Amino acid sequence: MDSQTRPSESSSNNPAVKTLDALIIGAGVAGLYQLHQLRQQGLSVRAYDAAGGVGGTWYWNRYPGAKFDSESYIYQYLFSEELYMGWQWSERFPGQPEIERWMNYVADELDLKKDIQFNTQIVSAHFDETRQRWSVTTDSGERIDTQFLVTCCGMLSAPLTDMFPGQDSFNGELFHTSRWPRDPVELAGKRVGVVGIGATGIQVIQTIADQVDQLKVFVRTPQYVLPMENPAYGPEQVREYQQRFRELKETLPYTFAGFEYDFEVAWADLTPEQRLARLEDTYANGSLKLWLASFAEMFFDETVSEEISEFVREKMRKRLGDPQLCDLLIPTDYGFGTHRVPLETNYLEVYLRDNVEAVPVKDNPIERVLPEGIQTADGTVHELDVIILATGFDAGSGALTRIDIRGRDGRSLKEEWGRDIRTTMGLQIHGYPNLFTTAVPLAPSAALCNMATCLQQQTEWISNCIHYLRQNAHRVIEPLAETEEQWVQHHDETANATLITKTDSWYMGSNIPGKPRRLLSYCGGVGTYKAKCDDVAEREYEGFAMQ
Repeated sequence: MDSQTRPSESSSNNPAVKTLDALIIGAGVAGLYQLHQLRQQGLSVRAYDAAGGVGGTWYWNRYPGAKFDSESYIYQYLFSEELYMGWQWSERFPGQPEIERWMNYVADELDLKKDIQFNTQIVSAHFDETRQRWSVTTDSGERIDTQFLVTCCGMLSAPLTDMFPGQDSFNGELFHTSRWPRDPVELAGKRVGVVGIGATGIQVIQTIADQVDQLKVFVRTPQYVLPMENPAYGPEQVREYQQRFRELKETLPYTFAGFEYDFEVAWADLTPEQRLARLEDTYANGSLKLWLASFAEMFFDETVSEEISEFVREKMRKRLGDPQLCDLLIPTDYGFGTHRVPLETNYLEVYLRDNVEAVPVKDNPIERVLPEGIQTADGTVHELDVIILATGFDAGSGALTRIDIRGRDGRSLKEEWGRDIRTTMGLQIHGYPNLFTTAVPLAPSAALCNMATCLQQQTEWISNCIHYLRQNAHRVIEPLAETEEQWVQHHDETANATLITKTDSWYMGSNIPGKPRRLLSYCGGVGTYKAKCDDVAEREYEGFAMQ
């Protein structure tokens, strides 16, 4: 610890306060890599996580059917070829148990667990302007004094669990998908209700339909879906993707969404027959390629959006067959790709089973939970043994607003974001010195990105920034108000040119009453975002105040 990071005597002499150079909140994909990088710099650093183990979202989301929808060989750490080669995936889109094992492999290979404190919730973080350090408190009352505070909480880690009146009165079992118990849940022979048909709900529904006695799916907002092709990997397939390590490392950070594929052709440059052929080809890929690498014009041009949307609708109609189910389950009031696009395996066919019922709740919403089940507004009571809430998250901002974070002059992040959600590149926030953030609003890692790609880029930027400060005898960094305003304006101009902002979804914070409306994710492209972040660093953090 050099003279620029040594705490004041008052904190170092207080045995009740732990003193650190850097504190990381979260031990998922971002937190593990951030811990590794800052430890490599010789900092005294510790990560804290409310979970009982590493993994972040892959620790908590252990619901039936949870799996990747990024290809396994790209949802990877790419800073170490040795680490990459040391793990072999069993399939293209593996499930949660295998992903959690991989996260533990990473933590063990890098010897990270000794510097992680589990089962610990960070409840407050206040910046002390006199000492220019953060005072952090845990749920057990432990106090930590740290120079740098880095949040790696994840974009989807603040679940919406308390959704309906009467949940506590239910006589059966009620689960939220993001807090699924580690012990097996017995669903066989039971009457099960699933609330929510986003990406998570779809995975649950298609997985449990043939296990339960009765399944009622409460349908509000239909989703465009794409079929997942998930081949198993043997030694030959593993060898093939491992040979691409350097190619992936050099290309993923520069594509539109951090995937291996990208938009390559313009809609206007092709004939109708060529467009259809490209749509068929990307659809048949069995991945998110149709969404993220067919035609970028789907995000800007309403005519193109409608044509691609109708292409997907027709694929769904052919699978469903039933006109009533088509009306209920196929979107018509928003365009393909302006919501999160789920991958699925025989999800639509589930609704053709005799033991499955789709319950429309858009115009007849769920009113309350009763001891015996779910009651809708028309008074109908759906008797159930198990209720599964796949009701989503307070995305992007929720993880931080659930912590009492206070910056200069006692300003509250929860209060400020309650009025207007703003950041500087999703990496820092004006008024909160030495607070670094990942997977928060106004960066690609709040959505529209292969998370492993974007989280590596962000944590590397943070690590390089901290290294620069220490090398140049600075203790504090904070974006200027005008720097943040410039980024917000650029973000909004980019977002407002798209059809995404004209659609209600969690991308826009629309699922949270009263949440300020702004596209949570930067949609200018992962490669563009990286270039802008790199430019800031190359200009030695011009537009940031340093002391």
